[in-house]
Amino acid sequence: MNEAPTSERGGQRCPCGSGDVLDACCGPILDGRPAPTAERLMRSRYTAFALGDAGYLRRSWHPSTRPASLDIDPEVRWLRLDILAKVGGGPFDQDGIVEFEAVHRDPSGRGVLHERSRFVREGGRWYYVDGDLS
Repeated sequence: MNEAPTSERGGQRCPCGSGDVLDACCGPILDGRPAPTAERLMRSRYTAFALGDAGYLRRSWHPSTRPASLDIDPEVRWLRLDILAKVGGGPFDQDGIVEFEAVHRDPSGRGVLHERSRFVREGGRWYYVDGDLS
């Protein structure tokens, strides 16, 4: 992270790259507040990967495609998220697509995950459904 937290998360910059602090950005979504858009859910999921929050990742995954368990590799350090494109996924949409690149580093070096993720909104909440990697 860019800054040491003043409380548990306090002044820590949000990993999603918004430039805001975690508690004013993805923190409330990780804590249970619904994401207003598919992009915000994507950003919160990236933040959860960066923070190692497998529980949130499973909760934000649609039940039809959610894995039974999820292990986050502690040797992967997530460095940057770039949103490349969005289709739908707004506050009044029922589905959306977010294309992104996530830059990471692991023991073998630097890498980039490029995905077109699909999202659905049910009961006022956005869920990650699945994605196509390229």
